[in-house]
Amino acid sequence: MEDDAALRRIAAGDRAAFQAFYRAHAPWLAARLRRRCPDPELAAELLQETFLAVWRVAAGYRGGAQAAGWLWSIALSRLIDAQRRAAVRPQTVAALGDEEHGRHPSAEDEALTRVWDTAVIDALRRLSPELRAVLQATVLDGLSVREAAVLLGVPEGTVKTRAMRARRQLREALS
Repeated sequence: MEDDAALRRIAAGDRAAFQAFYRAHAPWLAARLRRRCPDPELAAELLQETFLAVWRVAAGYRGGAQAAGWLWSIALSRLIDAQRRAAVRPQTVAALGDEEHGRHPSAEDEALTRVWDTAVIDALRRLSPELRAVLQATVLDGLSVREAAVLLGVPEGTVKTRAMRARRQLREALS
C-alpha cells in the first residue's frame, strides 16, 4: 500500500492500514532512533510515541512530501523534546558511557570519541538540540539542506541559519 493512501486510511481510523504502515516504517525508524539516542528504552518509547502521534495526526499529512520524511520529523521532534527534558532534569548518572550505571554510548558518541578529542565532543554536547539536530542531519547523515529541511520539518533557510549558528558556537567553544 502506498504511504499517502495508507495515511488517508489511518486518518479515517483504519487499524489495518496503521498496522501495515507500522510494519513498513518501524524497523528503519527504530534503527535511526537508536543511533541518535544512547538509551535503548527511551528509543523504544520514542518509537511508540511517534506512531501514536501518526495515529492522532494522520489527517494533518498533506502529501507531496515523502511520508518517511514526515514520519522522521515527528520522531525527531519527540527526540528533541526528550533531550530538553533530560537537560533540565538533574543528572543522576555519572558520565555518558558509564556502563555500571546502565548507560551506554550511542554509535555516534563512540565514533566521535574515536575520531575527535574531548573538547570537540564537549562542544557538540553543549549545542542546543535544534542546532545539534541540524549538524547531525547535514554532517553525520550527509543530507543536503533541502533534505534536512524536510527531515526536520523546518524551512531550508532555518537549516542554513542553524548550521551557521552551530558552526560559530563550535568555533567559539574550541578557540
